Amino acid sequence: MASHGVSRSAISGVRSEESRQKELQQIAAYRELVELVNTKIAERRYTLDVLSLVTKLLHENPEYYTIWNHRRRVLGAILEAHAQEGEHQQSTEQLGEELISGDLQLTFSLLRKYPKCYWIWNHRNWILIKAEAILKSRTAGELWSGELQLVGKMLHADSRNFHAWSYRRFVVDQLERLQSLDVHARPESHKDWLESEFDHTTKMIRTNLSNFSAWHNRGRIIPQLLRRRGADNAERRRLLDAELALICTAINTDPFDQSIWYYHEYLMSTLAPDCPDERLIALDLTNKERQEYYAHEMDYMREILDDEPDCKWIYERLLDLATCYLQVEGGTKSFTTLDLRKWLDQLKRIDPLRKGRWEELGAKLNI
Repeated sequence: MASHGVSRSAISGVRSEESRQKELQQIAAYRELVELVNTKIAERRYTLDVLSLVTKLLHENPEYYTIWNHRRRVLGAILEAHAQEGEHQQSTEQLGEELISGDLQLTFSLLRKYPKCYWIWNHRNWILIKAEAILKSRTAGELWSGELQLVGKMLHADSRNFHAWSYRRFVVDQLERLQSLDVHARPESHKDWLESEFDHTTKMIRTNLSNFSAWHNRGRIIPQLLRRRGADNAERRRLLDAELALICTAINTDPFDQSIWYYHEYLMSTLAPDCPDERLIALDLTNKERQEYYAHEMDYMREILDDEPDCKWIYERLLDLATCYLQVEGGTKSFTTLDLRKWLDQLKRIDPLRKGRWEELGAKLNI
């Protein structure tokens, strides 16, 4: 069909050529900007004008990590030169505040568009650490506190963004450090950040069971939390039992969710005789007690299996638990060799693409 005497295919061809030419112009302009910035840096022209060019380039391509290194060189040189000129301390702090504020705004705007770019998060870490050396400690503390709001916004947009979760741990570490350095604050006014973060993972998990990062963060926090509480053996076992109850409820809710099974595997790993001390939850477990935990979990898995016979995660965990059981007990009181073969056959049926892995597991179990 024609439009004003020109066929659609002809219009499409013209537009495509125009689009291609525009793209070529953009590529040429980008390369020219890259060359200009690299030349300025090679010539050690660390000025505000060069900083503006770097900003422009980062808006074009924040994944170009070398340019982030250039930016840090320029920022450091500008601040150092200003301090050596003998300016008033107030003037130096003002310039520092302006540059730091500018980079925080820059990284925030870029993170909204590129939330999983390593280099943006890395630079934000750097600029905040730099802020502590330039600004008054109270101002720096306020900046770190404000970072939790940023992380909150990022996790609201994507609750499973592992970059944001990793950054959150970093921010909390800094807030704890600053709190410990505040000699004027009363001990009762100190916030227990580990307890707070543990509660935060609970909230995030209840919102979305499939949150890998929330489960992961929870696993990292628990051993630290127990040490800080000075928990005795009884308290540690109560927490372990509560976590197993939580994850079993999650499994019952959605047994096909991979993240849930990973957390269950983590909890079971803390029972192993060779588990490092810093990762332990329950202390001084005997092999008999380990067997009881493994057997209890296997019984629960079998119950779930009655309703979900095609869930491969259940068979995989049953075999893993059986392996753990055998490591602390030579016999098979909780299962038979026939059970092992049946679970392995089901895995091969449900997940044939990993046939080699299942055969290797069968050889390991001698079935």
